Amino acid sequence: MKDFFEGIQWLFENILFYPLDALRALELDSWFLANILNWVFMIVGFVAFLYWMKQLKIFNDRNEENRESTSHSFLG
Repeated sequence: MKDFFEGIQWLFENILFYPLDALRALELDSWFLANILNWVFMIVGFVAFLYWMKQLKIFNDRNEENRESTSHSFLG
């Protein structure tokens, strides 16, 4: 079993994490390029937020939301 887990360790350290190690080594040359993965995640999150706001506006313009205080049974 020890060889099995060491094989998993080798797979992750030498193959699957190689792109992240390359980004870490790139930090000494360019901080912005080293954090490209973070920038991509922030852009995806911002685009998703804009899409969500657009959908909320569409439903708000159609007056599809029940805004009464008794719209849910637990509100009284």
